[in-house]
Amino acid sequence: MKLHELKPAEGSRKVRNRVGRGTGSGNGKTSGKGHKGQNARSGGGVRPGFEGGQTPLFRRLPKRGFTNINRKEYAIVNLEALNRFEDGTEVTPELLIETGLVSKAKAGVKVLGNGTLNSKLTVKAAKFSSTAKEAIEAAGGTVEVI
Repeated sequence: MKLHELKPAEGSRKVRNRVGRGTGSGNGKTSGKGHKGQNARSGGGVRPGFEGGQTPLFRRLPKRGFTNINRKEYAIVNLEALNRFEDGTEVTPELLIETGLVSKAKAGVKVLGNGTLNSKLTVKAAKFSSTAKEAIEAAGGTVEVI
């Protein structure tokens, strides 16, 4: 393949439809909007959720529950993911972000007890499940809540 032979894939480049450019174009005169009516007018059309005056679905359904504005969301790490660190490593939220185990720290990191831990680590996190705490201490490591 040479530089002058390059061309876009078949069907990847679609030509824009220019409406109102004569009857021969197939979209002349009314520009594909039909005759009169709400959708033919400038600024016409209805807002999302409008059902022609009938009470819309979102108003017919009852209100339910509430959103706690003080809710904290924790980034979750399982024990089996901590096996990648060598013995004696101090595992902090910054280290977890650096290694890609956690994408964002959110309100902190919570360590859960899924899997088994083989290495002796010092784990620093915002929260620990009881099984995770027991497993880390059973492996000879320490737990530190920050």
